[in-house]
Amino acid sequence: MVMKAIRYHAYGPPEVLRLEDTPTPEVGDDDVLIRVRAASVNPLDWHNMRGKPYVARLDMGLFRPKMSALGGDLAGTVEAVGGNVTRFRPGDEVYGGCGTDLTLGTTGLAEYACLRQDAMLRKIPAGLTFEQAAAVPVAALSALQPLRDKGRVRAGHRVLVNGAAGGVGTFAIQIAKALGAAEVTGVCSTPNTELVRSLGADHVIDYTKEDYTRGGRRYDVLLDLVANHGVIANRRVLAPGGVMVECAPSPGDWLGPVLGMAKTALTPRVAFFLCRVSGDDLAAVSRLIEAGKVKPVIDRTYPLDEAAEAIRYLERGHARGKVVVTV
Repeated sequence: MVMKAIRYHAYGPPEVLRLEDTPTPEVGDDDVLIRVRAASVNPLDWHNMRGKPYVARLDMGLFRPKMSALGGDLAGTVEAVGGNVTRFRPGDEVYGGCGTDLTLGTTGLAEYACLRQDAMLRKIPAGLTFEQAAAVPVAALSALQPLRDKGRVRAGHRVLVNGAAGGVGTFAIQIAKALGAAEVTGVCSTPNTELVRSLGADHVIDYTKEDYTRGGRRYDVLLDLVANHGVIANRRVLAPGGVMVECAPSPGDWLGPVLGMAKTALTPRVAFFLCRVSGDDLAAVSRLIEAGKVKPVIDRTYPLDEAAEAIRYLERGHARGKVVVTV
């Protein structure tokens, strides 16, 4: 049995992506086969597609990619389950994926995906469409984990989210409020100010008119999703005991991102964070969605055969919320 899937066999721009016939994943005893209905794309997809930063090719494949698939998020219907699977059954509507761990060997930009039942896989929260559910996993966890685990956001905290209108930022505004933050400030461009305010931001800073690192406000937690200010500048706006969490690599195709991570690691009250795959955390996000505290924001949707255009649009860096691919 074959399926349609997005594959790439050389590094480069979106033109390297191809819609190909490929074998449908085999279902092991502990596996869940999912008929994918929607997927979403993340910055990791275009970084992998281009093989950048170049130092990452030491792991990804020096001259050509070891992994030929993309897409860490998915939502769909359970098609079949292995003999040991007890948590899911055919017909269940599920969402999740491999997140940032593409070595799991299955990805969302395909007609079918196969995940272990103990992977990042949960039933879709009531009221969400497949497209909305596919927008959640990587972006929501990339907001929840740094705010909760590194920033330790709690009642009374003042939180700033730099990059508030993007895929992660739109979740971060809502999750910070759900964690009890007293004030949440979002930084975005002029066209996105109303969107960010509608998600619960108490204050919105238009970066085209104001540099938040030179303002008078101080924050207990600064979540930086775009890395467009230096560490020293960001530390200026931290309150006593405040923490900055960097979730975006520093610019550069060579060693810039690596040196940026090292710099944050050596700077007091600054942490670099990468999202980790967690079924428990996806369940926590599901509870927030079902409680009406978090909702996904979708900018655009593309069909599977236009996945290259979806990644091209995301790569430009101006998406409002998530970019979704329907399958």
